[in-house]
Amino acid sequence: MSTDHALKAASVLNNAAGSVDLEPPLAQALAVQPAGTATCAWPSEDGGAERRQAVSPASRLALQPGERLVCRSRATLLSTMTVLGPQGQVYLLTHSALRAHLGLATTARVERIHPTGLHTLQRSPRLKGGPMWPGGMALHPNGSLIVVYGRHAHRLDLDCQPLAVRQLPQEQAYNGFVTLTNGLVVTKNLSETQAARLSVLAPNTLASLGPDTLCPEPSVARLSAVGNTVYVVGTHSVMRFHWNAAQTRLDLDPSWRYFYLTGPSHSFGWDLVLAAGHAWFMDNGKHRYRFQMRGAGVSPGANRLHRVSLSDAADHQSVQVSGLPHGSITNPPLVDAQRQLVLAYDSANACVQAFAFATESGRTELTPLWRKDGFGCASHMLLYAESGEVVLNDWRRWGEEVVVLDILTGQEKGRVRVGGWSQGVVFPSPGHNRDLYWCSMSRVARVSVEAAA
Repeated sequence: MSTDHALKAASVLNNAAGSVDLEPPLAQALAVQPAGTATCAWPSEDGGAERRQAVSPASRLALQPGERLVCRSRATLLSTMTVLGPQGQVYLLTHSALRAHLGLATTARVERIHPTGLHTLQRSPRLKGGPMWPGGMALHPNGSLIVVYGRHAHRLDLDCQPLAVRQLPQEQAYNGFVTLTNGLVVTKNLSETQAARLSVLAPNTLASLGPDTLCPEPSVARLSAVGNTVYVVGTHSVMRFHWNAAQTRLDLDPSWRYFYLTGPSHSFGWDLVLAAGHAWFMDNGKHRYRFQMRGAGVSPGANRLHRVSLSDAADHQSVQVSGLPHGSITNPPLVDAQRQLVLAYDSANACVQAFAFATESGRTELTPLWRKDGFGCASHMLLYAESGEVVLNDWRRWGEEVVVLDILTGQEKGRVRVGGWSQGVVFPSPGHNRDLYWCSMSRVARVSVEAAA
């Protein structure tokens, strides 16, 4: 990022914040960063706040005949995600667990790991947390790492050393955050029973920009955003909030809301993808996951894929994914806007279902394309749109495997076992050279392409 661009971005954020004092000024914080500091191929979970899970064309797999996937892994405790730094760094977020069983606060830690060896190069101190739930980490445009875990937000430098910390208002877990186009950080508490509260933080000091915004209902899913608009999947409806620069607050959009949960056969939705002019998510998010999602469904109905137009919430459609009872998931679908295809799944019944979508007479309709039964997918995915590949996991034979599929046909192009005792339900990231990083509750792994033996 050049100094001119940094000052321009800082001006936007300071104007958006109105009279709120963002000490130290964002202009100062950005202007001192070397050119390109805040630019990287994968700055946050799902690659960005829209949760498209789409990899830059500069990063590729492009598996060819005569090539195979290989894996190097390392045992860890509760790995959540990797993000990439501006000079080829790889950062890993983990958190503790033992104290949670005693009802005590847990902590998080950030490591800079070796890109191929996976060993620790630098490590943060234990970061204050709170109630246990996988948190979030992102490289912010100001050139630092932001972490939200438990009920604390942290800002770290690229050597994993703390710069700022903020205790968040609720004595609950805060499950990640999104960064708006104006640079502000928005996070929320996770609860099935208490209304969600959106906290807006200044990225340098992590100071709150005004009081929390109270949502009409609880929310379990992670936030999504496009521009300066935040999308919330509540326990019964999806809604959005626009950043009001003049009043320094998030305002609920009364014209856009979709009530997806109307009866006892289904439960709350998970993370929402913003792509191709629509919001996409799946329901039946309540489950009994311990180390795998198979058989973990709670709600009696089949889980559903939902599409909601971003221009008109009255334009929506829902379809069953597997059609099997007690379906369940814990993550978002994947949308390939280029091929007009969405990949959904039922983790509890081990089914992956691809749908094509097309718009006719102003309405978008979903139709089944291909299906894989007995396929144990539960994690966030990676889309290599240029080569038409999708990376996902398959839990089988009491172990986890990372699989590359042709997204148009479902044909398998590669598979490798990554080890560990749990099925991954968190966040992968691409690597820098025909490789990727895979996280689960017990491992971090690097999967790469090499010539077949």
